[in-house]
Amino acid sequence: MKKTLFIFSNGQLRRKDNTIFFVNEDGEQKYIPVEDTSELMVFGEVDINKRFLEFCSQKEIIIHYFNNYGYYSGTFYPREHYNSGYMILRQAEAYLKEEARVFLAQKFVTGAAQNIRQVLKYYQNREKKVGFHLEKIEELSTKISDTYDVSALMGLEGNIREYYYKAFDEIHGQPDFIFEGRSKRPPKNEMNTLISFGNSIVYSTVLSEIYKTHLDPRIGYLHATNFRRFSLNLDIAEVFKPLLVDRVIFTLIGKKMISKKDFKKESGGLMLKERGRRVFVEELENRLKTTINHREIGRPVSYRRLLRLELYKLEKHLMGEITYEPFVSQW
Repeated sequence: MKKTLFIFSNGQLRRKDNTIFFVNEDGEQKYIPVEDTSELMVFGEVDINKRFLEFCSQKEIIIHYFNNYGYYSGTFYPREHYNSGYMILRQAEAYLKEEARVFLAQKFVTGAAQNIRQVLKYYQNREKKVGFHLEKIEELSTKISDTYDVSALMGLEGNIREYYYKAFDEIHGQPDFIFEGRSKRPPKNEMNTLISFGNSIVYSTVLSEIYKTHLDPRIGYLHATNFRRFSLNLDIAEVFKPLLVDRVIFTLIGKKMISKKDFKKESGGLMLKERGRRVFVEELENRLKTTINHREIGRPVSYRRLLRLELYKLEKHLMGEITYEPFVSQW
């Protein structure tokens, strides 16, 4: 299986013969085998040239860029190999028909809520006191199917996530990572920094998977299609963030793989230092590679593969072959 390569150091990316190599500020070189690489996630200040970009386009390697805080900045998106005019029309048709768009938006919120519920039940079974939060989320979830306005659905999803976040302190039990309410751009404390960093990686990972389908990432349903470049990846990520980002955060804190020393103050907020970023992405990559038994397919699949399967289900829904149902964890 092809891999994601994370680049945290400053330096240069270049093509050399039929491969890629990275030279850091100290002149150290690292060769990157293109046949094993699906995407590059660049966090450092990295110089590139036209010859390198042409090579990445030829090899269908996506390059995601992140700013100093670890927020997504943009993507070098190679020439689209799978884009389908037919699928773009189906996507647009489902967006423009209010009933069809609301249906999909409801499904994405339902998938997010049910996976949030599964995470809480997992920790409740480990004697974490999250019963109140679980009860409130289940109560709010009953309103999804009766909410026919996308903005109201976004608000409902936000309320569900608010109760969910309030359970974080009970789950991890570490005073160094108190939640204190959601804050972004910049995040104000350690927990918010971890959430924002993880979400940013997952949004980009889903975007890479969309690139390998016939879907267009610019047409989403829960997140409005507007002047924002991509929105479909945000829709799909809502379903998987509890299973990927949040479970990784609890593992990192619970096993003391990350500490307050891995953060630094910057421009009125906090950001992860390079060591913290490396530890986080390594654990997230391990999670994406973890396989689970898929009951419908009848064989083990990785979480990364589940992202692609979710997109295939959406394609089939838009073509009228099946009715889309979001993936919900059973464990």
